[in-house]
Amino acid sequence: MARLSVIDPKHESVKSIFDGPLKGKEINIFKGMANSPAVLNLYLSMAGAMDKFSLSAAEREVIQLVSAEANNCDYCTAAHTVIGKGAGLTEEQTVEARQGKVTSDKKLNALAQFASSMQEKRGFVSDEDIADFKAAGYTDGHVAEVTAVFGLAVFTNYFNHVNETEVDFPAPPVLA
Repeated sequence: MARLSVIDPKHESVKSIFDGPLKGKEINIFKGMANSPAVLNLYLSMAGAMDKFSLSAAEREVIQLVSAEANNCDYCTAAHTVIGKGAGLTEEQTVEARQGKVTSDKKLNALAQFASSMQEKRGFVSDEDIADFKAAGYTDGHVAEVTAVFGLAVFTNYFNHVNETEVDFPAPPVLA
């Protein structure tokens, strides 16, 4: 059960958000964030800006899955498994991304490994980590974008931990 109030999307303080950018997305994380419309708008601003990134939606989902698994966020693991498949990842790729690898795709594998290094090293990645990532075809701009996606992922992971957000997505596959 959520620790924070679950805000009805029809509540006057957030109705315009749920009728606008979140139309059809009345999921528990957003109903929890709605306790502060400013926080909900912060999330939307960050996520919306990422649509302009050169990283694809599938690539951003790999980062989300690495973070969700590493931070033990059941909500984000379930949500980003579904979202990742919608962005073109296979179920096997979503499982592997959670383990910090994507063996079926060299470039996604480099991304998953770089995101895992960011997580493990708390951002203090080595020159070798960056060189390996860039050797797969990524650029300095991609390094900046990975850092931003990772920041959003940690924000949502921690929000769900604090809130104990009830998972309203199908359970993801169990890791072996």
